[in-house]
Amino acid sequence: MGKVAMLLLLVMLGLVLVAGACGVSRYNSLVGLGQAVDAQWAQVENVYQRRADLIPNLVATVKGAANFEQSTLSAVTEARASVGKVQISGKELLDNPQAFAQWQQAQSGLSGALSRLMAVAEAYPDLKATANFRDLQAQLEGTENRISVERMRFNETAQAYNTARLSFPTNVVANFMGFRDKPYFKAAEGAEQAPKVEFNFGATPAPAPVH
Repeated sequence: MGKVAMLLLLVMLGLVLVAGACGVSRYNSLVGLGQAVDAQWAQVENVYQRRADLIPNLVATVKGAANFEQSTLSAVTEARASVGKVQISGKELLDNPQAFAQWQQAQSGLSGALSRLMAVAEAYPDLKATANFRDLQAQLEGTENRISVERMRFNETAQAYNTARLSFPTNVVANFMGFRDKPYFKAAEGAEQAPKVEFNFGATPAPAPVH
């Protein structure tokens, strides 16, 4: 083998080694960013689960208020149940855009139902004066704030991952190794508007049920 051929072989070998090292580096970077997304997703699930755990006690407390709108209570209960109907859970949702959108829609429906319940509760001074209701209301408000924060942080980590995944030459490694884009949380339609609640104060309240 001549010197030129040997030199070319060494150059090619060097390029292969550099490309391999670059590929490994890009792969490890994507893994790290993906792990950050998964960790933040776990935080999102935690705060949503915290809200779901508060709802049974909240509904039980509100049921104690005489003449409270049953349709409002039913809406909250049904919305909570609809969240559980999304069969795909955990990190699998992040790889299924349709399931993620369905899950987010169910959570948004629950948020709307809870907002209406709290708005309706404003018409029941005795209910608002109950220590248990006030405590649950404070916990729910704090949980909703945490949900907003964790959703924002999730979007930030997902954006960092997606940006890296789409950048050259990382996208070559990502496509070859099967790395997928991560979804984002989006504001629900009408989220910028406060829920409309109308009270018929002139109506004669129905008698409280006898237990």
